[in-house]
Amino acid sequence: MPVNPQILGKLEHSQKVLEMPPSEHPTPPAKLPSRNPTHSFWIDSSPDANPLAGEGSQDPLPSEADVCIIGAGITGVGVAYHLIELLNNASLSLEHPLKIVVLEARDFCQNGGHLMPAAFLEFAQRQASFGTVETIKSYELEQHTASLLVNIIEENGWANDLDLVEGGHINLLFTDEEVKEAHQDFDMARQAQLNLDGVEWLTKEKVEEEYGAPYTGFREPGHNVWPLKLVTKLYQHARAHVGKYASLSLHTRTPVTAVTLETAPNNSSTYTVVTNRSSISCSRVVHATNAYASYLLPFLAGPSGIIPTRGQVMATRASVGTDQIKTPSWSGNEGFAYWFPRPVQYDTEKPLIIISYELYVDDDSEMHPVVGKALREFLPSVFEGKYDPDSEPEMEWTGIMGYTKMGDPFVGPVADLLVTSPDGDLYKKQYIAAGYAGHGMPRAFGCAEVIAQMILAEIFDQEWKEPDWLPQRYLTWNRRVE
Repeated sequence: MPVNPQILGKLEHSQKVLEMPPSEHPTPPAKLPSRNPTHSFWIDSSPDANPLAGEGSQDPLPSEADVCIIGAGITGVGVAYHLIELLNNASLSLEHPLKIVVLEARDFCQNGGHLMPAAFLEFAQRQASFGTVETIKSYELEQHTASLLVNIIEENGWANDLDLVEGGHINLLFTDEEVKEAHQDFDMARQAQLNLDGVEWLTKEKVEEEYGAPYTGFREPGHNVWPLKLVTKLYQHARAHVGKYASLSLHTRTPVTAVTLETAPNNSSTYTVVTNRSSISCSRVVHATNAYASYLLPFLAGPSGIIPTRGQVMATRASVGTDQIKTPSWSGNEGFAYWFPRPVQYDTEKPLIIISYELYVDDDSEMHPVVGKALREFLPSVFEGKYDPDSEPEMEWTGIMGYTKMGDPFVGPVADLLVTSPDGDLYKKQYIAAGYAGHGMPRAFGCAEVIAQMILAEIFDQEWKEPDWLPQRYLTWNRRVE
């Protein structure tokens, strides 16, 4: 059997890296996104993949807005989507339509990933750190987010357009330690009465017989989807349903370079959102910039904040058909490698596989040759005979994720991160949802829903009611940064 080219058991080491205190030279804030990113399959594999790529980039920016959302990925578009949905269903009305502006530094939406809520992995560690109730909410949030997105897709008839596939997800366990920890997580989750419907343990013999990989593992519910097309549909749907209570505009290729607080003589305050084109006077700001959050919020640089982390990805063709590859998505090596097959159009077509690997860097304009070598060798080593080890990928690219030492995002008012600092007043009516630690697809849209609820509660002078499925530790007032 070929040797697995990846370094196994990296999770403990990587966690130590994330928690490492800054050296005598403090960690600098993130830079603006690269102006010449590598070409991604999701965005660049066909000329019509991104119809909103340059949306609003030539249009004049509005001089003022009620809500400026920085970032046009699934979080930023999700906030706009939820604001409009909530306004259309609200019993209260506004004096004037809520003016929502979405600003994106590059082309529209740089998202990747698959829609796979975690079933039980890491339950034991979370339970020890946060308690049983909080741990269960970790999984309930992901279930809520994934099922909400699938319902939206199906109710609007988007499934075929977005290549939605309910193929499930298989976790391969490469080491005895992974097997032991997975069973411990499962047993403790079951004792805590976490919903484990759809989870199936797979013996080494079953995995080898059905898929050709000589490892044990387990299957859990999950979907594959084309992320860019999903976010495109969400924006288009929001724009088409603004109704009489909101307006929505998108301006791509418009990086925000600063957000400053302006106080009028009557003590009312607004923000000036400065871009490369002009400035917008805005009442509220949402930071949906994930790995790049510390560019505008420099106190989030370093281990206590959000750490930019590069993922390297390639699209490679299998040597056999879907009858042997099947349709599930996969992960292995404690989540450091994950891959899934794209749907095929013809029975004779060999499926295209998207495989990812992570590395701690923040520049997506280039790739690392050592990581590329490991990616090329990985699938042939795990599924012997089903991938050509000498085959070159059809596309290879990198993308930047935002990691936190807790592994969870910051969600809520920015000022609450700085409650003991006099600078906190500079960030009132600014919000953040960022830092998904490479697991954003089943969390970001739900976190965006929370931000939209908070904004409308503030506008209508109502108390925000915390959803039952939201982990307390995500909230900014529980994640203070000194």
